[in-house]
Amino acid sequence: MLFIFSFISIITIITLSYIVFRSVADATIRRELEVQKAAMESVDRYIRQQYEAVQDMVSDLHRNEALSANTSYFMEHPYADYVQHLTEGFYTNRDDYSTDAQTHFQNLVVEHASIRHVLLYSADQQYLSNFSRNMEFKQRYVNAAHSFVPDVMAMETPNISAPNYWVRKSIDEWDPALYAIRVPINNKQTLKNVGQFMVFLDSESVGQALANYTNSLKGDIVVLSAQGTVLFDSSGQYYGHSYPYVNVEEALFDSRGSGTANKVQDRYVNQLISADEGYVVIGAVPASEIVEAYAGIRHTILLLSFLCLLFAVLVPALFIMNFAKRTRRIIRFMHKVKEGDLTARIHDPREDELGQIASSFNDMLIEMNQYIERVYKAEIRQKETELVALQARINPHFLYNTLEVIRMRAVSQGARDVGDMIYSLSVLFKSQVQQKSNHTLKDELEACRLYLELFRIRYKDIFIYKIKVDSRFYACPAVKLSLQPLVENYVIHGIRTERADNRLDIEVKEARGMLMIEVRDNGKGITADRLDEIHQELACQEESGRMFGLRSVHSRLRFLYGPDYGITIESKPDEGTTIQVRYPVEEGTDA
Repeated sequence: MLFIFSFISIITIITLSYIVFRSVADATIRRELEVQKAAMESVDRYIRQQYEAVQDMVSDLHRNEALSANTSYFMEHPYADYVQHLTEGFYTNRDDYSTDAQTHFQNLVVEHASIRHVLLYSADQQYLSNFSRNMEFKQRYVNAAHSFVPDVMAMETPNISAPNYWVRKSIDEWDPALYAIRVPINNKQTLKNVGQFMVFLDSESVGQALANYTNSLKGDIVVLSAQGTVLFDSSGQYYGHSYPYVNVEEALFDSRGSGTANKVQDRYVNQLISADEGYVVIGAVPASEIVEAYAGIRHTILLLSFLCLLFAVLVPALFIMNFAKRTRRIIRFMHKVKEGDLTARIHDPREDELGQIASSFNDMLIEMNQYIERVYKAEIRQKETELVALQARINPHFLYNTLEVIRMRAVSQGARDVGDMIYSLSVLFKSQVQQKSNHTLKDELEACRLYLELFRIRYKDIFIYKIKVDSRFYACPAVKLSLQPLVENYVIHGIRTERADNRLDIEVKEARGMLMIEVRDNGKGITADRLDEIHQELACQEESGRMFGLRSVHSRLRFLYGPDYGITIESKPDEGTTIQVRYPVEEGTDA
């Protein structure tokens, strides 16, 4: 009961604890991922704002007609021609804006802290103008014979990308923490594309978008280009390396992954895809950091679960141990009663089930003692009376059979052996009617010998007998007329007068702690059906009046000495019969 109850309680508590823990863990994971998603959206907004700011730079350029015209001239002519063009006053300034393209683009670098380089690529002249933060203006020819920059500029690329290798090489800029935004520039008058306007921005400036998430954000935020290059990394460890947790090409062409979180290796990965601008914002949180977020709740749940388990097991265990202790005490008193101590009583004043059992057991012992005093002793006296009646019935029966044998002998052969037979009869009869305080096995065997001697004289040529006994058994107590009826049955029912080898053996021996007396003959034997009837009669509790001699011997031995004693019969037709009589070796009840 304790095992089953404890098992059910443990499984229930563990299951509930696991469900609560998983709910808290999932809620924590969702909360952390929501914070990360908000930080990713902030980064995405910042990059889009930078892209819009670059677009506004180009729009402002086109709104200023003089500046737009000078810029187109700057990109369509050599630098020396542009300087001469400004000097000669080729175009009249109509507003307050600056009309010098070189000064304008240099001011863009100064005014925007996140801009590292402003680049102008001339499609006709194939030169690359670089305006950098150190106030240097450099112009390099990048024609197809010396560089792949014209090919790069001719290719369609995403609006936001990593700086191209050949462009980096041209301006000698190798810092990996940069990202580029490129916008084409057209001649406002002819609408012809005159080149590309490109801005290199410092990736570290993107971190400004995470200022509000400094304390709540876990993990890293990474921005990847369409080629998988790291444009921004909040941890700074992936610049110049391949990002291992996301395949950018698959992410860009599968919009279903946008805004979803997946478990990749040992971390949770969020994706925010901007396919138009050609970049992906990645949020990656190591699972260990999220585990730390709900570690305190986990420890609390474990502690509460342990206390519940302890309570669920300890309290029933104490109750059942007390219950088992009282049960063992009741069983111990029952063993005392089983061993014969009818004075034992169980002291248990409680009113529960065990207390009622103890009270009922005590009441049963009281009634049992009263029953023994009232009924059992009366039954013993009744059995003693029945024994006296049995002996009174046995004596006339025996005398009748004996006199009948003597009569047959006198009729058939005259009176030559009558004297010997009458002598044996008189001694035998005297031993039967004589009252002795202790009837021993020697007395019972002597009665059998006198009876057999009568029939040996009667059948002197065809019958012999033998009694084999150790003298140490002579003093053993025996029930009167317990062997003689067995011998009488053989003479009446088993002897075969047509044979000359009739024989009866009586052997006394000790076996299995009992005194065994075997009466064996080679007479007619008993058929199987008749033998079954005899066994049934001996096993029957009530006397039927049949087989008086065998049943009287068997009943008296079992009554006086117990169910292990009595007689056992084995017989085969035409082979003889063996009857085993079991006596106790120790002194028993007086017969």
